[in-house]
Amino acid sequence: MAEISWISRGPLEHVLVVGAYGARDVAPGISLTEVRNFDLIQVMARRGKGAELANAAKARFGVAAPDAPKAVSASDVTLIWSGPDQFLVLSKGGKHAIDILSQAFSQSASLSDQSHARALISVTGAKARAMLAKLSSLDLHPASFPIGAAAATSIDHTGVNLWRGNDRPDGQPVFNLLVFASFAVSLWHTMLDAAAEYGVDIGFLEELA
Repeated sequence: MAEISWISRGPLEHVLVVGAYGARDVAPGISLTEVRNFDLIQVMARRGKGAELANAAKARFGVAAPDAPKAVSASDVTLIWSGPDQFLVLSKGGKHAIDILSQAFSQSASLSDQSHARALISVTGAKARAMLAKLSSLDLHPASFPIGAAAATSIDHTGVNLWRGNDRPDGQPVFNLLVFASFAVSLWHTMLDAAAEYGVDIGFLEELA
């Protein structure tokens, strides 16, 4: 009898080519990185349970869940606003997997495991805003979209959850995108086309940092 094993693969594994892309006569202005192997749980308050969910989230994570378009990070988790009385829980290592969170939110929320349904892409570099501006109507100027800001929006007509992470050590901004896996390849090619003129450094991380 043949043995069957399931190996988690990134949605972009078959199209992502590590290395330089686009303009070669300048230092890369953009880094595009696929992040693989993470836990992602959608948490949605049950009717009339918004306040109860907020209390349960504070007790579970040690930080208040976002009640506006922003992302909030603790030592081992990021909570990303995804709509009124709902947020995404991004983590690694199984500490905040759905079976564990189901117990914490059993009375206040409905949960959905999105860990293998989304692709996570990190966009950073001096030209990151310029590239994203080609594809989105969001104002990503630091005054309008500071660290921790988030949006449920679209990138080139593809729905995404977008938030700004902490800047890199060199001061360059970091933008993170979650996109449904079935649209990830199309969006990846669109982003590469938009970024090509700036020079792109392509890579991946085997797990969430």
